[in-house]
Amino acid sequence: MKSLQVYGSEANRIDPIRTPSAPEDKHWNWTRKEIAHWLVSLTDEPKTFIAGIDHGFSFPTTYFSRYGIKSWDQYLIDFTQHWPTYEDHNYFDFVRELNPPRTGTPDEFRVTEKRTSSAKSVFRFDVQGQVAQSTHAGVPWLHFIRQKVGDKVHFWPFDGWEVPEGKSVITEVYPSIFRNRYARGERTIDQQDAYATARWLMETDQLDALTNYFAPPLSEADREAAEIEGWILGVY
Repeated sequence: MKSLQVYGSEANRIDPIRTPSAPEDKHWNWTRKEIAHWLVSLTDEPKTFIAGIDHGFSFPTTYFSRYGIKSWDQYLIDFTQHWPTYEDHNYFDFVRELNPPRTGTPDEFRVTEKRTSSAKSVFRFDVQGQVAQSTHAGVPWLHFIRQKVGDKVHFWPFDGWEVPEGKSVITEVYPSIFRNRYARGERTIDQQDAYATARWLMETDQLDALTNYFAPPLSEADREAAEIEGWILGVY
């Protein structure tokens, strides 16, 4: 998909990452499967990394209450069973046509979405700027990654608000927060979103300020909700 863009930053450089399956002289589009396997492969490298993914990592607490789900890991297992978009040739639209029982309504929001001016509900389909489709297609791949990497990766904030020293991090991002901070040039919107995310992560890390964003000021009730709903890195 053209919308799946991957950029990486290292040593003050931000570059598009080539799909591993592409020939040396080509830049093919990524699939979610390729991105998931690539992230898993990074855990075998000596360097740690932080990866920001542009879709929801979880659902509002109303969803958890409705289906009797008690934890994020239970949610991953349950959701993947009802939305098996990780299977070969089993796309989001195919699964959606079956009207799976695990879903919600557009008026359900996570606490982190309420803290932004434009983030849409993870259940609001078929509108411009939607995150619902990418969330429903992407969550099963989070489950895949978590199964493969175990405790090598810290899924923030589900594994805790503080990231242990020496741990790689996978987190949810909302590129609209960063997009306009950097000149777009000839990049497409999707390329700009990936570029801006990689650059913001790099620059914030260089300022030794990521820990500030890992600790957003929340009430006890909001923090408790966010520990199961997740949080968008950069929303403060």
